[in-house]
Amino acid sequence: MNQKIAFIGAGRMASAIVKGLIDSNIYSPSQILCTCGKDSTGQKLAESTSIQHVEHLDAHIQDIDYLVLACKPQQLTDLQIPSNSQMDHLSVISILAGTPIKKLRKQFPEVQNIIRSMPNTPGQIGQGVTAYTSEKTLSDELNSEISSILGALGAVYRVSESQLDAVTAISGSGPAYVFEFISALTRAGIKAGLETTLAQALAEKTVLGSSLLLEESPLSPEALRDAVSSPGGTTEAALKVLEESKFRELIQAAVLRAKARSEELAQS
Repeated sequence: MNQKIAFIGAGRMASAIVKGLIDSNIYSPSQILCTCGKDSTGQKLAESTSIQHVEHLDAHIQDIDYLVLACKPQQLTDLQIPSNSQMDHLSVISILAGTPIKKLRKQFPEVQNIIRSMPNTPGQIGQGVTAYTSEKTLSDELNSEISSILGALGAVYRVSESQLDAVTAISGSGPAYVFEFISALTRAGIKAGLETTLAQALAEKTVLGSSLLLEESPLSPEALRDAVSSPGGTTEAALKVLEESKFRELIQAAVLRAKARSEELAQS
């Protein structure tokens, strides 16, 4: 892209996007700027990627086509943001959790367009999933550009804004559920008599391998589950415990609570 992109915030997700954009040759380091608060993250990101770290965007704003909001939502009011009259030519891409487009539009009334997205932490290694929505209708060219930028983190899906709270509950918070499951599986292995290192390795590799198998297989999760389960065998006995404990209902309740909390945050 013969454009410039600037990041407000230089934490883990911003760093992941920047490195992905450079590794994919979507942007060169000379086309990327970052600014942040009083911490050293911006300078460290600049040193590791050769992008430009600036204290203020004012002197560069006319050259910027995309402004990525990658800080914490509460930090926006503390950062030095150029006046809106300088930003009427650019689009904002937000990865801020619980921050709807209408709230962003109040803070950036003059920008051309606002794209709200929800990435997740596996994006730090290029294995994330990001869902996004646009305030305005995107041309095929612009949609491709947005997909390329967010695709630096992994898979990309376009959704309606009304779906983003559910996305937050599934993929945004989802890695925590998986880590909790791996932790529980590890502890169960220890309880069953395995040493900690082995139990954790077995749990990690089992979850990773199962996910990769599901991704490659034409079969559904249920079909693959049944393929592991022999009548009267060990897996069937374990699955019976999960069923009696209402495992699926518990996961559903957790996801719906996360979705409700996301909706609450958007209203605050």
